[in-house]
Order: sequence, then structure tokens, then C-alpha cells
Amino acid sequence: MLSDIEETLLQPVEFFRSAPPKKNKYERVLHHLDHAIILINCEGQITFANSLMAAILELQPQTLEDCSIRQLLTLPFMGRSKRKWTLQIYREVMQQHKTKFELADEYGRYWMISVTYTEDLDGDLLLSFKDISDYKKIEQTASHNDKLAILGKISAAIAHEIRNPLTAIRGFIQLLRPHLMQLGKDEYARIILMEIDRTNDIIHEFLDSSKPSAPEKAVLRVSSLLRQTVLLTESEALMKDCEISLQSEADEMLISIDAKQIKQVLLNLIKNGMDAIEEISGRKGEIHIQAKSEGRNAVISISDNGSGMEQARIKRLSDPFFTTKEKGTGLGLSESYRIIKDHGGSINVESSIGIGTTFKISLPLAN
Repeated sequence: MLSDIEETLLQPVEFFRSAPPKKNKYERVLHHLDHAIILINCEGQITFANSLMAAILELQPQTLEDCSIRQLLTLPFMGRSKRKWTLQIYREVMQQHKTKFELADEYGRYWMISVTYTEDLDGDLLLSFKDISDYKKIEQTASHNDKLAILGKISAAIAHEIRNPLTAIRGFIQLLRPHLMQLGKDEYARIILMEIDRTNDIIHEFLDSSKPSAPEKAVLRVSSLLRQTVLLTESEALMKDCEISLQSEADEMLISIDAKQIKQVLLNLIKNGMDAIEEISGRKGEIHIQAKSEGRNAVISISDNGSGMEQARIKRLSDPFFTTKEKGTGLGLSESYRIIKDHGGSINVESSIGIGTTFKISLPLAN
């Protein structure tokens, strides 16, 4: 009886003794984390990297095993952008001794990188990578809204304090214009009136951006909208030696829009195209406008053969006040993005330096 009890009690002990040790249990846990982790020893050797870390570097996990940082940077199949990104991290950690910093990769994702160095790690460095792209989008949206709130206050003050005096000045210049013409100085009056009108246009942009109105929609043919827009730009294009061509693959496409607002967007993009063409001397200016249907959307493309833009500039096109023009306000494109968004559409940009830029406006087709 006693021997049976002893045998029963010893069974669990024997079971655990015979069970194989789970040496890789914690490594498997680390491989399934939603953070990328890499462990580097004091000699610059990678002693561990989980699966997500390998995926970020677009390498196989076994490639990182027992690989030094120097070897990692010289791998022939590692992309140039990844190599540059890795080198930047190395400099932030090893040269500037940062323990926490943010970094963007070539895909526009933002990463929070934390560096841990304790005695428990036997002198190794533990780098943890957390994707904070969603947080960045929220932060950028909040910043965008703050700018619009400030813009509203500024524009209200500008409208009241400047518009009335400008109207009075414009009226007096028009009264003086016949006398200036007699003196052969009509050009002075023309320049003054032109600059007053330009100032009024800037004020108008501020007001439109700070107090956006809801679209007053009506069903309109896309081909008709584009023909009307081209007519409005032909004279300026002729003065700037720029050729505008129009091609519509679906003349019967109907969209429900606020025609005035969408025309404002199209005119703004065409004018920007002309400005970009002016930046390149000796080139015949060409702006090509095309409309076609894609699924349930009408897509309007406006292409120019101007100077083009780099990716960093493209990412900021919708930001209020962002401009690279000497006399620009940085409000035209931000207002265009808002208008298209209010219509349930989107704007995409493709550009190459020295070749040109294409804006694609996508708007829902009318039922």
C-alpha cells in the first residue's frame, strides 16, 4: 500500500525529469512581439534579432545571426535606402548616445527607437523599434487644425483692417489715372492697381481657408467642366508660351460637385503647372489635361513638363502656409485638398525632378 502511494507521488517528478528543456521558449515569445528587437554586443556583433526586425530590414532572420554591424552595411543584397537608414540609427546610438529618438523610413513609416543598456545585459545594447505612424498622423492632423484655427483669427483681422483702405486707395488711383495718362505715366497706375488686386486676392485666400463653405452641389458633365476651365486659362497660357491640351475619354461622365469650388482647384493646379514650367528655361511648356472613369470615380489628371518636386515637398503640399514660391501664400494647394476632400474625393501626386508633375483628382461619379 505504502509503496503504491510512493510510486504515485514520484510519477510527476519523473515526468518533469524526462521532459525536454524548452530552451527556445523565450526566443519564440520575442519573435512574436509587435516590437522589432535587436541585441548588439560590445564588439558590434548582432547576437539576436526577432522576426519583425528582419522583416523591417527586408532580410532573412538567419542572415542577421552572428552578423556584425559592419558586415550588415556591406551586404550586397541590402537596399541602399535600408543601408542608409541603418547607418543613421548607428550614428544616433553610437556617436550621439541617444537612448530614445524617432526616425522615418523610405516608406513614410515612423519608428520610435529605444536603446537599453544595463548590467543585466552583460554590456549588450538592446534596441527596440515601435511603429508610431498612426500616432504621427494624429499629431499632424492636430497640428493642421491648430494652424487653421490661427489662420481664422488672422484672416478676420486682415479682412477688416486692410480691405477697406485698399478699396479707398483703388478708387483714388482710378480717379487719378486720366491725369497720369496725360503725363505718359499710365504704367504707374496699372502697376498700382495690379498690386492692390494681388493683395485683395491674398486676403480672399485667407478668408476662404479659414471659413470654408459647404459645397453647393449640382450634377455636371466632366467634359463641360474641363472645357470651361481651359477657356479661362488659355490667355495666360498664351502669354507664357504654354500649350494646354485636353483629352476626355468619357464625355458622358457626370459628377455632383460645386462647380465654382472645383474650378478653383483646377485653375490653381494649372497655374502651378505654368509656374513650374517657368522655372525651366528653354523648354516649350506643355500642360495635358485628361479625364477618364476608374470604377465608380471620375479621375482628372493635370500633367506638366515643369521642374518637378522631391518627395519631401510632395508630402507637405496640403499643409497651410507651406510654399516654395517667393510670392506664394501656401494656401492654394491646402485649400484645394480641403475642397476635394469635402467632395468625397482625393488628390494624388506623381513627380520627377526635371521631368514634370502629375496631379490626379478622383471624384465620385453621380448616380
